Amino acid sequence: MKTDVEELTPTRVKLTVEVPFDELKPNLDKAYKEISQQVRIKGFRPGKVPAPLIDKYVGRGAVLQEAVNDALPELYGRAVEESEIFVLGQPDVEVTELEDGTQFAFTAEVDIRPKFEVPDYDGLEVVVEDAEVTDEQVEETIGNLRERFASLTGAERAAEEGDFATIDLVARIDGEEIEDASTTGYSYEVGSNSAIEGLDEAIIGLAAGEDKTFTGTLVGGERAGEEAEITVTVQSVKVKNLPDLDDEFAQLASEFDTIEELREDVRVRLGRQVKLQQLSEARDKALEALLEKVDIPLPEKVVEEEISRRNQQLEQQLQMAGMSKDDYLEEEEKTAEEFDAEVADAARLAVKGGFVLDQLAVQEELGVENEELSEYVVSQAMQMGVQPQQLAEYLTQNNQLPAIVSEVLRSKALNLVVEHVTVKDESGNEIDVDAVQRELNGETVQAEDAETEVETEAEAGAQDETPEETAEAAAEETPAAEAADEQDAKSKDA
Repeated sequence: MKTDVEELTPTRVKLTVEVPFDELKPNLDKAYKEISQQVRIKGFRPGKVPAPLIDKYVGRGAVLQEAVNDALPELYGRAVEESEIFVLGQPDVEVTELEDGTQFAFTAEVDIRPKFEVPDYDGLEVVVEDAEVTDEQVEETIGNLRERFASLTGAERAAEEGDFATIDLVARIDGEEIEDASTTGYSYEVGSNSAIEGLDEAIIGLAAGEDKTFTGTLVGGERAGEEAEITVTVQSVKVKNLPDLDDEFAQLASEFDTIEELREDVRVRLGRQVKLQQLSEARDKALEALLEKVDIPLPEKVVEEEISRRNQQLEQQLQMAGMSKDDYLEEEEKTAEEFDAEVADAARLAVKGGFVLDQLAVQEELGVENEELSEYVVSQAMQMGVQPQQLAEYLTQNNQLPAIVSEVLRSKALNLVVEHVTVKDESGNEIDVDAVQRELNGETVQAEDAETEVETEAEAGAQDETPEETAEAAAEETPAAEAADEQDAKSKDA
């Protein structure tokens, strides 16, 4: 087999492959056998029809076509391997010559990863945020925890901001009730602005049994975006009561005896989270710094596919959140053009980053061990809430292992970059990334041990719980940990 490579652009090539006809013999034999199973000729059982009769009744051309279709994937793969190119996506294949008994040739145009060398990355310096936990963050986290243990008591008065009102909603357009925009017994926090615009203003001042009608724009259902007359009826008004910040609350909300012990635990948890954020930021900025040193062309088709993937992912997330893209753009205060430009830039950066890390893995001769693959699968399975064996079987059956190997390799390549980068915080302190990672790993083990002890104590006190309640409790984090997670999320958004 002879292969010539023509560079159409720095990211696309044309392979011209010539194959001696003799190499098609196994494929021809297979084609005759398969066609023999399908045709029905009097006097011959299926699978026993001789080749000359197949040529006569079906046609030699059909046999050749079947053989070529069977041979092309393997021949293309061999041509790619011999040419030592890194192909991206599916090729555009054209059979250019098929002379029975003499010659077979085809061309394949395909996108490729551009050829380049990753420059030296020693001496790169990146700056990350300080790993600081403020008293305000600790108190806000404690406040979130108090909200979880708040109680509601009935109020014999009109609804005010901050109350919880149980309401009925009826929406009508031109006098016709819109069923999917109406509801009964809905618990709503007055002043949260989390539903139809105008609802909060309508509820404030209403006591149990009173109603009010206002005009608002529907935000969901088949008539979303249309104006409707909405009648809200208050069934009951309840006041939220927060527990006092004392030792009794600490014992109720955590495994600690005093409020000061709870505060210290929250501070430690938040400290761990900001250090994790710091490490993640260091990785992101190390890659950004490396990418600034590399200038390579990108295959437009690959970039377009990445843009499409990101848009589809956003659409799925918006559907799950019950939002439209217009709502999302309005919330983000962006135009469609600005959003599209941001997605395109992010897609190009992601494609370029993948190319650079792939090439770095080649240059540094990095490999992936079975143990590393197993660790990755176990980690992903834990995040997805499935058994590792189940995920491994799915990945194998759907031919996803090559993608997993690539992801692990890229992670190892990025780790290598981070090892050679100087990381400082905004205060100018140099950060030993390895030391922080070891510290966090140690804290992880200690935290898991502590949570096991808490769960054991909880099980001892769960004699009166139903099996369902016990299962739910075992599946949840401690309230203090969850409140710390919420504070971390707010800090990221800020």
